[in-house]
Amino acid sequence: MSHQKPLILISNDDGITAPGIQALIDVMKEIGEVIVVAPDKPQSAMGHAITINHPIRITEVHLYEGVIAYQCSGTPVDCVKIAIDKILPRKPDLMVSGINHGANSSINVIYSGTMSAAVEASIDGMKAIGFSLCDYAWDADFESIKPYIKTIALETLKNGMPYGTLLNVNIPVPADKNILGIKICRQAQAKWKEDFDRRQDPFGRDYFWMTGKFVNMDKGEDTDQWALENGYISIVPTMYDLTDHQRIGSLNQWNLNGTT
Repeated sequence: MSHQKPLILISNDDGITAPGIQALIDVMKEIGEVIVVAPDKPQSAMGHAITINHPIRITEVHLYEGVIAYQCSGTPVDCVKIAIDKILPRKPDLMVSGINHGANSSINVIYSGTMSAAVEASIDGMKAIGFSLCDYAWDADFESIKPYIKTIALETLKNGMPYGTLLNVNIPVPADKNILGIKICRQAQAKWKEDFDRRQDPFGRDYFWMTGKFVNMDKGEDTDQWALENGYISIVPTMYDLTDHQRIGSLNQWNLNGTT
């Protein structure tokens, strides 16, 4: 494999045959040498799960012309881990995940397998980006967003990224199809309010099906949710370090080592 072009690792959580990953491969092939390691089946909402109680199998597949690709029986994070340890000839210049079918803005970053694959890459010191399109349809229009994907990837390669930081990129689908631009945002304070619908199987046994609604408590105009609702692509610089650094000082004032 030539070292003259950037080496790019691609993964996702919708599975190796998803249209979103095909679109991402198309773009990345214009930029560099591509290796794909992606789940052999949908792995949405797996978060940062890893496989420890079952064997992981990888199989080379010939789905995309000019691209080395493997399907993996594990989670998105498993895909990145096994790519690093067993497949990649060297450390990639860039890791991209997606393009996810559906948004991964706000609190969804916690649950997202797409973003967790990119997070895992950032833990290993790679420049990493998670891409998501706010359209859950399998036949979503990925073609029109390819120029934005390419621009963001090239700028990331050019400018770099601090260790442990990655980009969470969400792309809206405005009613008029007119994306107004790109905004750098913070993650909106929002959550899912779950409702577990009680149902019965044919044997009369109860089971539950999770439903719910997305609740945005954040009225700021600098958030990813605001950007997406107003026709802008949102980019949130994201870190796997979950430490609340601002609270360290106040916690040090607690009487944790004394007597009451």
